[in-house]
Amino acid sequence: MDFNYKTQGVCSRSIRFEIEDGKIHNINFEGGCDGNAQGVASLADGMDIDEVVTRIKGISCGGKGTSCPDQLATALMLAKEKLEA
Repeated sequence: MDFNYKTQGVCSRSIRFEIEDGKIHNINFEGGCDGNAQGVASLADGMDIDEVVTRIKGISCGGKGTSCPDQLATALMLAKEKLEA
């Protein structure tokens, strides 16, 4: 299933990704720090949703209280809720 999450409080504008069998795939950050976004996307690809959330939830960037990885964790938690509903 495809998801698109509009980020809040970070440089990237949105995050698109797919979830199949509880695993995240094809993660794409729109905007933000391209190298960091590609790194996070590559590392998380194929991982279980809960594992990704555990590893990146709460990461802060520049004192913002959030970051692109943290926003991905938020997006994944919301997507998981939709899938379980």
